[in-house]
Amino acid sequence: MKLTKLTLTALAVLCGSQAMAGGIAGNTHNDSFNKAKKIMQRQIYTQPANMKTLYCDAQFDSRKNISLPSGFVNEKWKKRALRWEAEHIVPMENIGRSFKEWRDGSPDCVDSKGKSFKGRNCASKVSKTYRYIQADLHNLNPAIGSVNAAHSNYRWAMMPDAKSVFGSCDFRYDSKKRIAQPPANSRGEVARASLYMEAAYPMYRLSSQQKKMMQAWDKQDPVTAWECQRNKKIKAIQGNDNPFVSKQCAAKGM
Repeated sequence: MKLTKLTLTALAVLCGSQAMAGGIAGNTHNDSFNKAKKIMQRQIYTQPANMKTLYCDAQFDSRKNISLPSGFVNEKWKKRALRWEAEHIVPMENIGRSFKEWRDGSPDCVDSKGKSFKGRNCASKVSKTYRYIQADLHNLNPAIGSVNAAHSNYRWAMMPDAKSVFGSCDFRYDSKKRIAQPPANSRGEVARASLYMEAAYPMYRLSSQQKKMMQAWDKQDPVTAWECQRNKKIKAIQGNDNPFVSKQCAAKGM
């Protein structure tokens, strides 16, 4: 059979889509991060009982305004503490660096003044695969903006000798070591999102030490009824579940 240029292009796209799903399905539904944030606000976090940030259990309203919890301390990024932000549990830079457009830029990444750019903005402009990953709802949770800022692109770690700078919210980070530790009651969500991202997107890999830590957190902090409900909502919207959540939910009959 003679393969036309169009056929070869279609095969390349198909192979690329299959390669992107490293054993489980990733997001191939929505490639807009802005749309993903609106979906979170309008379709997922809609009931007051579940309108709370991941790390600090801060209540928020339908306009994303946050009521900071008692004892919460905020010395930096004060304006960002007023509204929730869409937090990537697996920071996008940790995945983005695997994209050539992020590292080196692209001929298509030139601004109106003729200046070349790279990084997140270039990857977002040029790579649809990157945009799918960035908009994956299984990796997005609402977080107090200042806590999102503190997480930055730091890898997750245990920090037993560190102290929280957020008072009653026990989120710890070290900007010199570039590591962060989530509160104990959110480590399960962090683990299951991290394990999902590795399984769905082969360009992202956990180190053996990190994977063991995530597997431990997964067991130590089991799914809640809300996490199971959220997983089902995302599947209905995005077309795929997080099997690391689904497995526990099924075992618990939730």
